[in-house]
Amino acid sequence: MENICAYGVTEMVNNAIDHSGSATVTIGTKRTASRVDIRIKDEGIGIFRKIQKACQLEDVRHAVFELTKGKLTTDPTRHTGEGIFFTSRMVEVFTILSFDLFLRHGRSGNDWLLQDKEPSERFSGTSVGLQVDPNSTHTAKEVFDQYAVEQDDFAFNKTHVVVELAKEGEKSFVSRSQAKRIVARLDKFKEVVLDFTEVEDIGPAFADEIFRVFTTQYPGTHLIPVSMNEQVTKMVRRATFANGGSPPARS
Repeated sequence: MENICAYGVTEMVNNAIDHSGSATVTIGTKRTASRVDIRIKDEGIGIFRKIQKACQLEDVRHAVFELTKGKLTTDPTRHTGEGIFFTSRMVEVFTILSFDLFLRHGRSGNDWLLQDKEPSERFSGTSVGLQVDPNSTHTAKEVFDQYAVEQDDFAFNKTHVVVELAKEGEKSFVSRSQAKRIVARLDKFKEVVLDFTEVEDIGPAFADEIFRVFTTQYPGTHLIPVSMNEQVTKMVRRATFANGGSPPARS
């Protein structure tokens, strides 16, 4: 537990110091027999707004989605973009509240939640929450190893992308522009799990852009679609066949 707390706090504080522009950073902790809660706050530009501006993204929600992929930093000369990715997967519950957007990741089930907050619940700056189970047995090294590739000297070359996080409002995934947002920067990884949990349907152009166009352009990146329903599986199989590959098994 200690190494996970130390890693998470160090990474989040360094992010706040180097990126937020805030004059102050505060850390609060609370411990009970069943959990340790840590909160790191700054009053800066806001993590999602900073990413949106630095990466010239159309919508702040696009910044949230990019952040969950990993290997994203607004200062590549000083940071690798790994801190939030790994911290969010080490702790039991990881949260970010920045202005009106709230992001939550639960380690159990690897579930993600993105919400808009009411004015009374918003935070001007960035507030990061880490919830750690003092009785958990996993280590920081085990989490690092989950996303390492052996043939690359165990470098960080795997990621897990939750497709549903890229949805805007009630829109379905039908267009090539939506697909391009999904696969943006995924060529930085050797192995990508594309998680279609709660995605009810996708269009043929969307599937073609990901599973034919992208995979043809970046053959060194292996896409692994998971948690697909029958309709999504059908579209993915169609696009994969068009690319001359073997269809993925329905999962």
